[in-house]
Amino acid sequence: MTTGYNKSAPQALSEETQKAVESFNTLDTDAKLAWLYFVYEKMGDSITPAAPSAAEPELAPTLLADYYKLSDEQQLQIMREIVNCENTEHSRAYGALKENNQLFIWYAWAEAMGDDVVDMPDDYNASDAINNLLSQIEKMDFEEQMSVLRTVVGQMGYSDVKPIETQAETGKTSSL
Repeated sequence: MTTGYNKSAPQALSEETQKAVESFNTLDTDAKLAWLYFVYEKMGDSITPAAPSAAEPELAPTLLADYYKLSDEQQLQIMREIVNCENTEHSRAYGALKENNQLFIWYAWAEAMGDDVVDMPDDYNASDAINNLLSQIEKMDFEEQMSVLRTVVGQMGYSDVKPIETQAETGKTSSL
């Protein structure tokens, strides 16, 4: 469970964006990482400007400065742990962030790929599922693209923080 919102409540509200999120969720771990890579590679100029301006990178030193010092294998393992919502140090650090900061992490990693961050293998061929999902998101307007990205990155990471129960769930009213 990530902090900031209820994972089971869709953040991508249109039918089209919900279908894209559902398609993303059917991908395996490495396909999800590849899709994020291709999204930033193909559409980084249009998608990424929203992330840095709304983020607070100083909240994530474990996932930025410290992360860049790790080996390619360690970096890839951390990405996989985050995608799989595993209870690890880095996945908890990621899960504690709000979506804009989570978007910023992927943006920063995409910007550093091949330099300070593990790169996509040269011989990697995207599956039809990845290519179809890329086509889906390319046809969306900016707000829909951001909605899909915020939703998929918000589902990642680990947190044991639970959403606050609503009055309807508890049957209790708040008192002063």
